[in-house]
Amino acid sequence: MADAHVPKAESPVAREKLEDQVRRHAQEAMAKFTIEKDIAQHIKRTFDERKGPTWHCIVGRNFGSFVTHETKHFIYFYLGHCAILLFKTQ
Repeated sequence: MADAHVPKAESPVAREKLEDQVRRHAQEAMAKFTIEKDIAQHIKRTFDERKGPTWHCIVGRNFGSFVTHETKHFIYFYLGHCAILLFKTQ
């Protein structure tokens, strides 16, 4: 399985524990699903259930974003060649 690469400048999530959880659930989703929408759905639903609503997840190889998120509830990283963006809103 590919190692996750988190660009620190683009990931204001301060807590390593949350980053580890996101990476672990992303790896689990990528092992289970091949369609990016299904990977995103799995990650989003997992975080809604475990951390409370409302999380949003985007998974893909080529996308841009401009989002509003709660402080310290945003992470963007690559797992292999696939980018994963996860953030929480109120």
